[in-house]
Amino acid sequence: MIPKTCRRMTEQQDQLPSVEELQESIDELSAYRERLYKDVVGLGQKLRLSQKKIDATINEHPELTRIDEVLNQLIQQRDSQAARQ
Repeated sequence: MIPKTCRRMTEQQDQLPSVEELQESIDELSAYRERLYKDVVGLGQKLRLSQKKIDATINEHPELTRIDEVLNQLIQQRDSQAARQ
């Protein structure tokens, strides 16, 4: 007999998020990314860094990079789900 917790995990894995849920996640993550981007730019300006240095910092920022990766994955998943419907 399969324990309840294992059954729930299996059931959750079988249930793919809806296109609406994916879009909501994309919207929320995009808003967070924009806030973080503005914070990084604002801090760079307060420190009087050159625009070139600010741009380099943004391009190398690990959290912004990770958010972009996750956003791309979510968008691909959303588009794939939408194509199946």
